[in-house]
Amino acid sequence: MSHLIMMHSKSMIQRHPASHTAVPSEAQQAKEHLRRVSVRVTPARIEVMSLLLAQQRAMSHTELQDALPNMDRVTLYRALDCLSEAGLAHKIVGDDRVSRFRIGGAGHHPDEPNVLAHEHGHFQCTRCAKVYCLDQPQFAKNLQQQLSATLAATQKQGFTTHGIELTIKGWCEHCNSESD
Repeated sequence: MSHLIMMHSKSMIQRHPASHTAVPSEAQQAKEHLRRVSVRVTPARIEVMSLLLAQQRAMSHTELQDALPNMDRVTLYRALDCLSEAGLAHKIVGDDRVSRFRIGGAGHHPDEPNVLAHEHGHFQCTRCAKVYCLDQPQFAKNLQQQLSATLAATQKQGFTTHGIELTIKGWCEHCNSESD
């Protein structure tokens, strides 16, 4: 069965067919990642993770729901929560207070299976609101070293840190080309 393509929020989203099948390599990757973190392998988790693996950006719940029309929203929420808790996906909350999800953590860095979900920055387009992960391992290490010194100075002032989020804002390539 071929995949359908649909438009949503000015973006192309790959819509999966009605059955719980996905591109074999993505489905196989999803199964392997789920097994590696000892999460029960279910059709919904495979389908959600396969879709996230196929995307090059973070997707909102609405975009995921549109791309997986035969999955009810509660099942989708539960699958996303499971993937997030297992470190296979991460949730990014934008300025618009919309949660977006992207493959992250253990499944995102196959050569570094224990990398935490947010050890990288994000780029958010201020026109279309798409969010992209900035997956540059060397950048993350350099940034972590720079911020460690800042955190050490901050902690001397009595603050306790729980995490760091870095979001660079601007226009994505698509929105940039439309403004010309």
